[in-house]
Amino acid sequence: MRTRHPNLGYPRFGDVKRWDLLRRIAKRAKQCEAVWEFDGAGSRHDIWILNNQKIPVPRHSEIGEGLAESIFKQCEFALGERWWK
Repeated sequence: MRTRHPNLGYPRFGDVKRWDLLRRIAKRAKQCEAVWEFDGAGSRHDIWILNNQKIPVPRHSEIGEGLAESIFKQCEFALGERWWK
């Protein structure tokens, strides 16, 4: 169950599975006709390309809410402002 963030009033999504995060970005990128592709692996992160901008995604099985939101914010330029909410 999603809980409401006490200060911001919108639902919190909690920890996110890595592949769920990637699928969510890929689905939205397809809707927006943006390019979302795997670029390669760094030492601790996979590097994904979203319309020629590199987005590093850590290789954790679960990604914390704050880090997931940070990754989503990096995608706002192509996917729309606050697209994940």
